Amino acid sequence: MTSMDQIEIGDGEDSGSAAPMPLLNRIDRAAVFLMLLSDEDAAALLSRMDPAEVEMIGAAMCELGEIDRAAMAEALEDFVAESTREVLARQDRGAQVRALLERSIGPAKTQSMMLRIEPEPKVRGIEIARWLAPPVLLKLVEEEHPQVIAALLLMLEPEPAAEVLSGLPTSVQPLVVERIARIGPVSQQAIDMIESLLSQKIGASFGISTLTIGGPREAANLINLASGDLRGTVLPAIAQRDGALAERIEEEMFTFEMLFDLDRQAMERLLRDVETEHLVDALKGLKEPERAPFFAAMSSRAADGIRDEIDLRGRLARSEVLAAQRKMVEVARALADQGEIIMGADDGEFV
Repeated sequence: MTSMDQIEIGDGEDSGSAAPMPLLNRIDRAAVFLMLLSDEDAAALLSRMDPAEVEMIGAAMCELGEIDRAAMAEALEDFVAESTREVLARQDRGAQVRALLERSIGPAKTQSMMLRIEPEPKVRGIEIARWLAPPVLLKLVEEEHPQVIAALLLMLEPEPAAEVLSGLPTSVQPLVVERIARIGPVSQQAIDMIESLLSQKIGASFGISTLTIGGPREAANLINLASGDLRGTVLPAIAQRDGALAERIEEEMFTFEMLFDLDRQAMERLLRDVETEHLVDALKGLKEPERAPFFAAMSSRAADGIRDEIDLRGRLARSEVLAAQRKMVEVARALADQGEIIMGADDGEFV
């Protein structure tokens, strides 16, 4: 069936002398079709619609009276007609097959079956390149022909592409920019060539193992950088499905490095609640310039005392330093939740 934004509600007029008057409009036919499905299948389809679509379909379901055989046939015919104009997307096909097999033969047999029938996953070099830091990407392409570099830069986001361009030799930069300005259509053959080149270069530099991307920290960074109160909306929604994951993301949203940016008043408030032992252990793992924001919020006498304790403290395991820093972050987090300090931007309790 087509998306609801493509459906027009019929006005009941005959569009041609040979066509019979439709019994139902498009919304009603969609509603009837869903009611002919099992509850599980209907729910799965509704879950993929937006709220406005669900509201229209739901209203039609409630308003329809008794549905006769002719109306049901019309709804099914409408589905068949629409399906002839659609294609089944290949994306996530493996996951769909796995889900169907698990329901029919169980998880254990499905795993064995999928190992035999699922194509070997292939991570495209261009997709991996988009995740690489510009200095790393620069090393992969700096010796390539300017035309190749120009085509690759056009496939990246503007900011990293500009950074790669800046890192190229000054003699190469104008050649690349000129080709970017003139490049025009890029053939599929050229794209395949760049893809093959990148795959070889990435494989030689990093090996052929699967690239691991994402994680709680990356998710937390996106929330921190996004506008609006994503912490207040996204995390509760995730917590309903996976409370442990939501907690790990929230922990990563508050990092020790954020304490460096506290203003003097906020730092003074934080240090009042931090135990001296935790402060000493946390600062012992920092270089002297990184300790400056903490010492700046103390009196000279107090700062000298902490420096002495740091010098007298024996060797600490990295895990002990990180544990102390996490204790300080927990205190800062509690103060931020209470509105006593601001971590990050100043447009809410925390961003």
